[in-house]
Amino acid sequence: VEKNNLSSTCVFFCLLLCIPPVWTSCPQPCQCTDHSGAMAVLCSSKHLDEIPKDIPKDAVFVKLDANKITQIPNNAFKHLNHLEELDLSRNAIEKIDMAAFRGVADGLRTLDLSNNLIQSIPKEALVKLNAKIRLSNNPWHCECALQEVLWEVKLDPESVNEITCQTSVREEYVGKPLIQVLDSGVNFCNIHQKTTDVAMFITMFGWFTMVITYVVYYVRHNQEDARKHLEYLKSLPSTQVPKETISTVL
Repeated sequence: VEKNNLSSTCVFFCLLLCIPPVWTSCPQPCQCTDHSGAMAVLCSSKHLDEIPKDIPKDAVFVKLDANKITQIPNNAFKHLNHLEELDLSRNAIEKIDMAAFRGVADGLRTLDLSNNLIQSIPKEALVKLNAKIRLSNNPWHCECALQEVLWEVKLDPESVNEITCQTSVREEYVGKPLIQVLDSGVNFCNIHQKTTDVAMFITMFGWFTMVITYVVYYVRHNQEDARKHLEYLKSLPSTQVPKETISTVL
């Protein structure tokens, strides 16, 4: 009996060691597997239109690429304290909220946002990340805000030349790699400042013109009233109008 019990115990421990762990909280229709002792959540090409809310909190690798996700809301990955790699490429992402990656700043090593529909991104969403970030092949609008993002984040060097201006505050930069434009000495923030200064000047000039126009109108109107009043006084019989009154008007 003791030998049988010992044998059963050995078999039990062998099963624990040999059989890969089964993740009970894996979101549907994703697959959760063991990857070198760390949890990998594989949700590639699953027709997802939003980020699953029940990704296991001990996930280290999360692949959400090739889906139909359009937005990354605030705190989408806040509970994933062990997350190191996050792939959101080849979706239809247009909007990224300011606190989209809050809670994963320290451990995240790679973040892939390439091949989406992103035109702009708030600087606050990325600046605290230590991850290497891919932003290539998006329809970027090149302006001061995007330039500030690039100054603050750690870009993937292999794809940095694929960050292209689809639209721009200056027409001559459309279709060009943003890094190439910036390396040529262009500063979109200076362009924005100059545009603001010109707009302010035009506004002030408009107000000044209105004030001058009003003053001229006011003076002419009073002159006309004075002239009519003088003609009226002159038209009265001389006995009705004291000479002092006419002199005063004159």
